[in-house]
Amino acid sequence: MKIALVCPYDFAYPGGVVNHVTALEKQLSLMGHDVRVIAPASHDIGLFNGRFIRIGRPSPLPTSGTVVRISISLRLAGQIKETLAREKFDIIHLHEPFMIMLCSAMLRFSKTVNVGTFHAAGGRPGYNLGWPVSRIVLRRRARKLAGRIAVSETALKYAGKYVKGPYAVIPNGIELGHFSPGVAPIETLRDGKLNILFVGRLEARKGLEYLIKAFATVKESCPEARLVIVGPGTRLRQRYEAMVSKLGLDDVVFVGPVSHDELPRYYQTADVFCAPATGGESFGIVLLEAMALGKPIVASGIEGYASVMTDGQEGILVRPRDIRELSQALLRLLGDEALRRQMGSRGSVTVQRYSWAVVAEKVAAYYQKVIGGISSSPEAKAAMANDNPSAETASTLKPARAGA
Repeated sequence: MKIALVCPYDFAYPGGVVNHVTALEKQLSLMGHDVRVIAPASHDIGLFNGRFIRIGRPSPLPTSGTVVRISISLRLAGQIKETLAREKFDIIHLHEPFMIMLCSAMLRFSKTVNVGTFHAAGGRPGYNLGWPVSRIVLRRRARKLAGRIAVSETALKYAGKYVKGPYAVIPNGIELGHFSPGVAPIETLRDGKLNILFVGRLEARKGLEYLIKAFATVKESCPEARLVIVGPGTRLRQRYEAMVSKLGLDDVVFVGPVSHDELPRYYQTADVFCAPATGGESFGIVLLEAMALGKPIVASGIEGYASVMTDGQEGILVRPRDIRELSQALLRLLGDEALRRQMGSRGSVTVQRYSWAVVAEKVAAYYQKVIGGISSSPEAKAAMANDNPSAETASTLKPARAGA
């Protein structure tokens, strides 16, 4: 099949959806499909051996406790139409299909089979910014989706409020060959201290504020502990650094952004991985990355994380924003090496079901299922080709449900 993977976010900037599309492209290509990635980019990227199609230049937009980097240009139509006419895709797979401007416009002009993956959970961007201005336009575009994928039950609940119809729940994946326990640690951080690792953008909803405060309690009982903070972000970094200074904390290392190649080495360096997000996470890809390296986890017990790990098995789940619970869980693991090994081993087993090789097979099988359904339905064919009210079909009006 000739497949377009469409991402609305700046492909030159790391993020969950960008990483998802990158890994999916790799696996689908290995399976023999002809894949193109279409996205805005703030600068040229040397990915995909010329199979990256750059449409739009992104602008940063603060929203819902994060910053989305999307193209807001109203002049994408010509390039989109030319690309669709030239490439003649068999299937167009849109990630956050209603995010302005690229995905929504691509869906409007597409006359082929369209599948959308919904990544976001409540409070996440992609819906408050992404819904077309009028409900009528939203309903027209939604009819052009022949297939709907949610990355988790949490994402399905959120997307299903806006886009009705059957969904397949296909999770995010992880490159087990890349996040391998055989990688070398960061030697400068292997000096006998116990490393607590945080990986994520420096945004309020990632919960770093609560981890820093919990770390102050941890240091009182475990002076050999160190907090290693990996991830991009400048807006809140000064605030977090000031918090560290005010609390008089030693052994807090702000690494900043690291490359995809370097990231597994930081997981390898960790004794405990901590994900204290306060909400808005539809999945827990960072939890899978930690599991792949055999690391025990302390994470907020939010829906997206609880869908990936089980409390007491791969790690410990705590109430979001609960500094006392967070510090106690960290101290429990830091003080018990056998428990760390036990939970890390369980995570190494759990993560196998999320291998990208497995996930991509499920996505490709879903493509075939959707294409087969359209081939047998004249109404569905009409819906793909039209962006008007008369294209409405009964199948798009079914209530959302999981695991379809």
